[in-house]
Amino acid sequence: MTHAIRNTLAAAALMVFASGLYAQHDDWYASREGRWHGEGWRMRLFSHVREDIDHVQSVTFGGRDQYRLARTKEELNELQGKLERHEYDQGKLDDVIASLQRVANDNHMSGRDRDMLNDDLSRLREYREHHENWGH
Repeated sequence: MTHAIRNTLAAAALMVFASGLYAQHDDWYASREGRWHGEGWRMRLFSHVREDIDHVQSVTFGGRDQYRLARTKEELNELQGKLERHEYDQGKLDDVIASLQRVANDNHMSGRDRDMLNDDLSRLREYREHHENWGH
């Protein structure tokens, strides 16, 4: 009998823990949505994309998935370094987009995270098309 009670308590604790994680993720997604309102996000596009990548990285456990995420962040760092020197590099931007596309296509993640990264990809592509009209 004690074994059944112990299993029931363990299952209940796991459910409470999981619901707490789910609520924490909901809070994160809500704050993310707030970042993209208005036009101010354009000046922080790359840092917002990095935050999204960091979030996906925090809930990703596979070695190849982690590698793709780390590589995407490296590409993003290189692009930002060039932009800070006022150097627009279409090829480097294309590398970031391709790398993030591989993460969205190949990594194991929730549909919600995949949608989020696809949204980031759309914004990066918009930047590529209209970068001359955006402040850096």
